Amino acid sequence: MVKQDTVNRQELFNRIAPVYDSLNQWLSFGQHHIWKMMAVKWSEPKVGNIALDICCGSGDLTMILAQKVGSNGKVYGLDFSVEQLAVAKEKYPNGIIEWIEGDALELPFSDESFDCVTMGYGLRNLRNIPTAFEQLHRVLKSRAKAAILDFHRPYDPLFGFFQDAYLNSLVVPIAQLYGYREEYAYISQSLQSFPQGDKQVKLAYQAGFSHAIHYPIAQGMMGVLVLTK
Repeated sequence: MVKQDTVNRQELFNRIAPVYDSLNQWLSFGQHHIWKMMAVKWSEPKVGNIALDICCGSGDLTMILAQKVGSNGKVYGLDFSVEQLAVAKEKYPNGIIEWIEGDALELPFSDESFDCVTMGYGLRNLRNIPTAFEQLHRVLKSRAKAAILDFHRPYDPLFGFFQDAYLNSLVVPIAQLYGYREEYAYISQSLQSFPQGDKQVKLAYQAGFSHAIHYPIAQGMMGVLVLTK
């Protein structure tokens, strides 16, 4: 059942790959670029670093990392969707980026390989968040940081109501115009079981991180979890 759930999510992200970027732009009113830059900043990339973007999708975060580490650095973009990776490779044929098909729960890297790590809109889609944190902790170098951007269920009921209205009355109808109603209706469903920021922090400490803090953004409808090994 777990394996089938993973296959279903792979198929979902493969299907939406052709419209993923354009829909993100429309549905976030262009704000997703700002949120992604915030996540990269909090991961603290430096010139010459070796960086990893997990669940890289079409590669936006990966490219920002590449700009930060420069020509002397190296960036790996990992995703389980071959179609998303194909879009990323076409958009960013950057020599310092290596695109890898892989599983966030079984990262194909040695221990303490990376100076910084990012993940954008991937944690919510993983079937085992504690395992994801353990893998993330394993591949980070000592005292290195990771920043994880994702949707978040607001603590304030008023903004929770607004989020539901936004997803059900704007996101899903617009996605339906592209023929992807069910794929984007999934966002609201996935949020129901996604741990809120305080729970994410607890899970990160259990995985061995020395420090964890969750920053709510967009009135708590988004969030960035910043972890230090």
